[in-house]
Amino acid sequence: MRTHTESMLQDGTSTSHVMQIEGMDCASCVAKIEMALQRIPGVSEVQLNYATEKLAFRLDADAPTNAGDIEKTIGTLGFTVVSSAKQVASAQGGSAESVLMPARHWWQHKKGKLFIGLGILMCVAYLISMFLPQYGHWVWVVTVLLGVFPFARQAVALAIAGTPFSIETLMSVAALGALFIGEAAEAAAVVVLFSLGELLESVAAGRARSGIKTLLSLVPKTATVLLDGCSGHAHSHSHSHTHTHEHKHGHGQKQVPVSALRINDRVLVKPGDQVPADGLIVEGASSLDESPITGESVPVAKTGGDRVFAGSINIDGVLQVKVEKKAEDNTISRIIQLVEQAQASKAPVARFIENFSRYYTPAVMLIAALVMLVPPLVMGQDWDTWVYRGLALLLIACPCALVLSTPAAIASGLAVGTRRGLLVKGGGALEAIGKVNVIAFDKTGTLTEGKPQVTDIVAFAPENEQDILAMAAAVEFGSSHPLAKAIVQHAESAGVVIPPASQASATAGKAVHAKVAGRDLSIGSPVYAESISPFLPEQKVQIEALQNSGKTVSVLLDAQTGRALGLIALRDEARKDAQEGLVQLKAMGVRPVMLTGDNRHTAKAIATNLGVDWEAELLPEDKLGLINKMKGQGMVAMVGDGINDAPALATADVGIAMGGGTDVAMETADAALLKSRVTDVAHLVALSRATMANIKQNVVFALGLKGLFLLTTVLGVTGLWMAVLADTGATALVTLNALRLLRFNPAQRQATTND
Repeated sequence: MRTHTESMLQDGTSTSHVMQIEGMDCASCVAKIEMALQRIPGVSEVQLNYATEKLAFRLDADAPTNAGDIEKTIGTLGFTVVSSAKQVASAQGGSAESVLMPARHWWQHKKGKLFIGLGILMCVAYLISMFLPQYGHWVWVVTVLLGVFPFARQAVALAIAGTPFSIETLMSVAALGALFIGEAAEAAAVVVLFSLGELLESVAAGRARSGIKTLLSLVPKTATVLLDGCSGHAHSHSHSHTHTHEHKHGHGQKQVPVSALRINDRVLVKPGDQVPADGLIVEGASSLDESPITGESVPVAKTGGDRVFAGSINIDGVLQVKVEKKAEDNTISRIIQLVEQAQASKAPVARFIENFSRYYTPAVMLIAALVMLVPPLVMGQDWDTWVYRGLALLLIACPCALVLSTPAAIASGLAVGTRRGLLVKGGGALEAIGKVNVIAFDKTGTLTEGKPQVTDIVAFAPENEQDILAMAAAVEFGSSHPLAKAIVQHAESAGVVIPPASQASATAGKAVHAKVAGRDLSIGSPVYAESISPFLPEQKVQIEALQNSGKTVSVLLDAQTGRALGLIALRDEARKDAQEGLVQLKAMGVRPVMLTGDNRHTAKAIATNLGVDWEAELLPEDKLGLINKMKGQGMVAMVGDGINDAPALATADVGIAMGGGTDVAMETADAALLKSRVTDVAHLVALSRATMANIKQNVVFALGLKGLFLLTTVLGVTGLWMAVLADTGATALVTLNALRLLRFNPAQRQATTND
């Protein structure tokens, strides 16, 4: 078994290592390993991801230990290193991919085998004690010693590694103590039931990790590369890189690993195939199922010039796609990386629970010791009775369920969100989204489709409309702004010859400039144009009439004279689901507000139609000021396209990017809505609130059940059997409740109220 890992030698002083570890079932497991490794000389930068079971660390070149010693240490703590590797990458770096571990049944894992073995051992002991009662006691003693040995050994290793108050310590002390006071049969039951609880945690952890494993299974493994001249298309491709394991398929094609694809390679995608890389369709048309990336089940029709995502499934046409991104940079790989990082990060409530449990366990051991000692010493009570109750108290107080309560719910919430196209970067963001009071929306590309169309061209004498369109397209040519693209596309579709432009520049948030046919031209908003030179009265009337009809107006200026040459009006329609999404947010007690750099007339027309508060004619710094002002009144989220709104996304308490998997959208914000739907903002809030409610329920289950049995144990109503069942039962309840989130449908919870 091999895991793809990356190690890099830096200045010859240390090497990075990556290991795949099995057996981590909750956050406390992570803490145990981290604590142990941090105490080893020469080991640094320890990073352990509970969700992906990956351990990364650096080892000094002159360290007295090696990677093999690290594996042994991890083994003594009760975990298994199932694969490890080291590679020395080039100075430019390397690439790291996630590894998909083969799925195994619960009985094939270490904890499953241990539970089965202990169960058989207990059954044998029971039968022997039934038919040979004279040996009954000693059979149970042997059963307890054999059963508790792996846990006691693990407890000792953990104590040496810096975790003396572990769950294994509590269980071992309780089982051996029960054996000491003559309760051998109950001690054996404690061991078996404890191993059952550990197994339940393992199964729950596996279910929580299923989201990442599902994503990994969607990554294509091979691609069909078209060579030069295939299908009559010349294709410049040196193939200087090595394609391993290649299989030729006729003339001009060969099968290669997806990892070997390079930018500008041309690949063939047949019906039923997965698209192997992010790229551009250069030939063919088809419908594609993009649900692996966006969660949208309806196929999307695409043709030449349209972009496609790796992992999409080609349904009915043959496509030739030009590769635009390498395997490690494609959309689905980046989603996997972000999901892994999200599950590795801890929500504030999770950090609180972990810190609480560090003090909780030693405090419980102290209380148990007092229960054992005080009644016999102070009140002359029976020793056996109170030692028995103190041992039961130790088992009841095991913090398994409490520690599991938060990460299990967070992992389930992140998993179901990813499956529905709601990509959240960590538990902290997931927790915060449900607490926002105000959500600010950018207009273009967020509340609107982001696909404006040219509706009017107005030329001021002596210019004509065709000249205005040609000059405007020349100035805007090459710009990525939606309005610029719309103007260029309109000129091209109208058959207008676009003259070459030079000395292109931009005034951020205000205008773009270029020299066209010897003339210095600028395109900007009416506000910018009027700051250069006042409009004539009739020009003002024309501009206001266009704006009042909900259109965005761009003014073409002669930069030397400041004279307005003409107007181009564009309209960007609101998204079909925008109004519904805003209504849902209002019903949840969240106030939406639209922030835009567009003119007041256009903003008012769109905002009135959507029924949302608005602010217009805002520069980027103005948006920041408004968001900071709103933050003074409560938590604020910002929803934008992840490109023009990057500062605002970063400033808000929670940044939410609209975008079908764009790089900037996923990197800038705390969450990305891969379906680009406004209703998904409400769904995200609902998911956050449902997750936090689930955590609260889990904590109540864990503490309530333990509190009940603590009382009954001290009063002598329940004993060791019920004590360990209380711990196992609480773990099972917390686990099942967290897994309930995997069936959560945000659309059914749109009217969720504030907690």
